[in-house]
Amino acid sequence: MAADNISFNVLKHDLVPEHHLLSEEEASAVLERLGMTRDQLPKIRKSDAGIRVLGSIYGPIEEGRIVKIVRKSETAQEFVAYRLVTRG
Repeated sequence: MAADNISFNVLKHDLVPEHHLLSEEEASAVLERLGMTRDQLPKIRKSDAGIRVLGSIYGPIEEGRIVKIVRKSETAQEFVAYRLVTRG
């Protein structure tokens, strides 16, 4: 399914932060930099609307992948968070 076929792309909404699917190399570098393991990251379900839209763009997103979420902030300019994709 292409992203254009989704009735409402939540990632284009002003209040939804940017979502980026990391490659395995990027994910490993992030985990090493943070000194964390995948299991220590906050979780996001495969059924989350943002993950479903990413899946329509990149193909099915497997459990264990890491998503970078970038929130715009008036005080911090930008806040970056990482989430581990889990089932559900």
